[in-house]
Amino acid sequence: MSDSRRPPEVDRVAASRRAVAARRERASLKRDVATRVISPQELLRRALADPQSPAGAMRVTEFLTALPAIGEGKRDRILADLEISPVKRLGGLGARQRLALAEFLDGRWPEPRPRDGRSRLVVLAGPTAVGKGTVAAHIKDHHPEILLSVSATTRAPRPGEVEGEHYFFVDDAEFDRLVADGALLEHATVHNRHRYGTPKAPIEAALAEGRTVLLEIDLQGARQVRAAAPDANLVFLLPPSWDELVQRLVGRGTEDAEERARRLKTARVELASQGEFDHHVVNDDIARAAAEVAALAR
Repeated sequence: MSDSRRPPEVDRVAASRRAVAARRERASLKRDVATRVISPQELLRRALADPQSPAGAMRVTEFLTALPAIGEGKRDRILADLEISPVKRLGGLGARQRLALAEFLDGRWPEPRPRDGRSRLVVLAGPTAVGKGTVAAHIKDHHPEILLSVSATTRAPRPGEVEGEHYFFVDDAEFDRLVADGALLEHATVHNRHRYGTPKAPIEAALAEGRTVLLEIDLQGARQVRAAAPDANLVFLLPPSWDELVQRLVGRGTEDAEERARRLKTARVELASQGEFDHHVVNDDIARAAAEVAALAR
């Protein structure tokens, strides 16, 4: 005789699959916080916006131990100081607990605050394979009022790349001449192999005409621009998650295994530098991300 109180087998299997998927997503979120793909504040915002989501279902103990330099002992002291029960889930925090946790996070890992007096020189940077070039190309095609700067590089053209449109492809001797003449706003060696640089003259001419100029460059170059032009507006492009960044790099198929490993190692370092930027934009949808960058540029 069957037990009518037991759920059908198909329901139990479906529930088990949902539980496994939720655990995997929570693990992915914790990894993304640990690797700084998203800030702790962003994970908390997601949890409070949807308490039923994997972020909302995450226990506050899991959340805190995913943060850098917080072990179980420090976690318990923090919870005691904030007067938050260890059994609480992020989506179930009360108003006072939300405020206390948010203030703790802001004190330890402050998010960037846009600065006043930004110029029309906008820098778009981010980790390797995040899609900077694709977002910049979308802005070029759909926002003609924004001039996309063309960089010089010593690497060989990829299939479909056009001289003077995507890059100025030069050899090492020519690149040395540009550096010696002070003709580059910034330049850097990327992945310990190829050099990239931004010609200064076209940017200065466009800014003098009142145009907005977008530079799509790497982290080293962004730092140089900040030093040379402190009023530049720096935008950091983020992937939706670390897993998505890995998938994009592997799926691109333009690098061998050794190069992919080198770029992933570099990406982790680059992600840790996002706090140096004025704005963060998540590249979860090319058109949406491009529109957000264009709005910041205006």
